[in-house]
Amino acid sequence: MSSFVTISTIVAGLGIVLGTMLPAIAMGRAISKALEALAHQPEAESSITRALFVGLAMIESLSIYCLVVVLIILFRNPLIQYLTKP
Repeated sequence: MSSFVTISTIVAGLGIVLGTMLPAIAMGRAISKALEALAHQPEAESSITRALFVGLAMIESLSIYCLVVVLIILFRNPLIQYLTKP
C-alpha cells in the first residue's frame, strides 16, 4: 500500500471527524441562541422558528457535503492513478 493511500485515508478520517463535530457544535449554538431569543420575545416565535429551521438545514447540508467528499477521497480518489506507481 502506497503512502498516498495511507495519507488520504488518514485525511479522510480527520475530515469526517471535523465534518461531524463542527456542525454539531454550530447546531447546538444555534438552538441555544434561538431559545434565548424565544425567552426574550415570545411573540416572535414563528419567525424565530422558521429562521432556526432554515439555518439548521444549511448546517446539516455542510455535514452531508463533508461526508460526500470523504467518501470520494476513500473510494474514488481521482489522483490515485497518477500518484501511485505499480
